[in-house]
Formats: sequence, structure tokens, C-alpha cells
Amino acid sequence: MSKLPPPSSSPSVCTDATIEVSKGQEVAVRMYGRKKAGAVLPLVVHFHGGAFVSGDLDSGCTVGGLLEAAGARVVSVAYPLSPEHPFPQPLETGYAVLKWAFKHRARLAGQGAPVYLAGEEAGGNLAAGVCLMARDQSHPPLAGQILLSPMLDPCVGTPSLRAATGESTACKWADGWLKFLRCARDAEHPYAVPGTAQRLAGLPPTLVLVGDADPMRDEALAYAARLEAAGLSVTRHIFTQVEQWPEALLQPGTNACPCAGQVQEQFRLFFEATRCPPSAMPEA
Repeated sequence: MSKLPPPSSSPSVCTDATIEVSKGQEVAVRMYGRKKAGAVLPLVVHFHGGAFVSGDLDSGCTVGGLLEAAGARVVSVAYPLSPEHPFPQPLETGYAVLKWAFKHRARLAGQGAPVYLAGEEAGGNLAAGVCLMARDQSHPPLAGQILLSPMLDPCVGTPSLRAATGESTACKWADGWLKFLRCARDAEHPYAVPGTAQRLAGLPPTLVLVGDADPMRDEALAYAARLEAAGLSVTRHIFTQVEQWPEALLQPGTNACPCAGQVQEQFRLFFEATRCPPSAMPEA
């Protein structure tokens, strides 16, 4: 098994591009890192946060840069936002980019590069949903999924979320869910709400990261527990004294995240634990 190059402490290297994922369909992406001669890097398709209704490639800079610093090549996706583009459009775009990344992974990250999905907040929901899509389509094979404070519960009534919102009658996450789901029946679809998916078998190893005062803490840990109960490999980590999550993950620049170094280390350990030998990853 080839080893990851040492983690980088240098500034992030990123390039904006527009890729054609199918005839007539183009998607804006931001690519982090460079292919290194003789190395096979983890290739991560990443989704930024923003409660489904806001955010852009700049919003994903913190997590994208930390994934790169942990040794990965990253393709961050400018997926279509709700309410103009509700479910399933963001998922369909994300899956199309995943297939594109897998097809071009030798050029992007090295021959047989292991492929991952990652996302924070609403992007964590999209990563989990696209992971289910890839499993159901039996393509492409995934080495893992990385979920940071993922939005997984449209009921927005967990104790951790109620503690974070206090007595406020406004909730940006509830509003985001209302605009993402076209109707009540969409909430029953596992791709829209992976947290309540009935069939979890066949999913790749999962890394779940939350803060101790994180509004998404309870729903993220509940999903981790369900994955584990299904016999799947799950790594979870709760960062202490991180009151800014998930907002800190959505701010450009890793200095805005109070535990950037710890997050990077969790990424690095997960990549090391889940990387497959190149020969084990089929090329098509």
C-alpha cells in the first residue's frame, strides 16, 4: 500500500474550473491541491454548507483547505441551491460530479486513487445522500464518507439544536429544510434525508465530526449510531469547547475554525485507515 505524502502546512493551492459532467451539463468546481509524481492521493468530492439555500465555493474553503492539508486532492462542488433548485437537483448534480471525478481520478490524484465524499452542514447531508446513490447504482466504489456537523433531521427538534437556538422563533435550518424539500413526501426519501434511511448496508467507512455545543450534534451522532448498528465502520469525534460550529466551518480561511489542526488530523487518520491498495480499486 502506498503511503500518503506528509501533511502540508503551506497555503492551500486551489483552482476554479467548469467541468462538463454530461452533454450540455456543466458544473463549477474548485480543485484543491496538485497531483504529486509517484504518489496516489485520496480524491475527495466535497459539498459546502449553507442550509441548502446559501453558500458557495468560498464557503467551502475551510474544509476544502483542511482536506488538502491532510493529503487529499479535493473537488469542491458549486451545487444548485434551493428554493430555485430543490431536491433532488443538488443530489443529481453531486452524483454527476462524483462520477466525473472517478472517471478522471488517475489524472487528478494518481492511478487507482481512492475516492471519498465529504461535506459540512447541508453539504454533509448531500454527501450522505450521494453516498447512498453510489451504493444503489453500484458505482463508483467509495473508500469513505466524511460528515462534519451534517444536517440530517428535518424535524429540527433535537436537544442539541433546541439548546443552540434557545427561545428564538427563527431557525435557519428549519427554513432551509422547507425550501429544500418540495413536499412532505420528499422527507421520506432516503436520498433527501439519509438520517432516516431504512437500508444502510453496503455503505463505506464513515467519519463523523461534531462539536460538543454543535446544533447538529445529536442528529449526527444518531446517524453514526445507526450506521454502527448496521455493522458498518464508523469513526466519530466530538470536539470540545467549539461553540462556533458549524458556522466556523463555513468561513473562508482555516483561522476561522478554532480546531483546524484537530480536524486536519482526524482527516489524515481516516485516510490512512481507509485507503485501499490501488489494485483493489477498479478503473471503471
